[in-house]
Amino acid sequence: MRAIVTVIGKDQVGIIARVCALLSGQGVNVLDISQTILQEYFTMIMLVDAAGAKVPFAELVTLLEEEGKAQGLVIHAQREDIFNAMHRI
Repeated sequence: MRAIVTVIGKDQVGIIARVCALLSGQGVNVLDISQTILQEYFTMIMLVDAAGAKVPFAELVTLLEEEGKAQGLVIHAQREDIFNAMHRI
């Protein structure tokens, strides 16, 4: 199952490393990643494969949200099919 992960917050050292380490630790593979800095704000969107995740997707979402709060970031994850349905014209 593929999912979209978004990360937004004030730029700081190690954001990509921490998010990728969390995903890797849960058996989630990063398929594609795009990130940029908009003035002092870091923004990132990732396409991940969560089929081999060690925890249910809902728990993975919670882990990402908690990591975001701990780092002063907003991290959101949703299944790719839901993301696509929400953004269809």
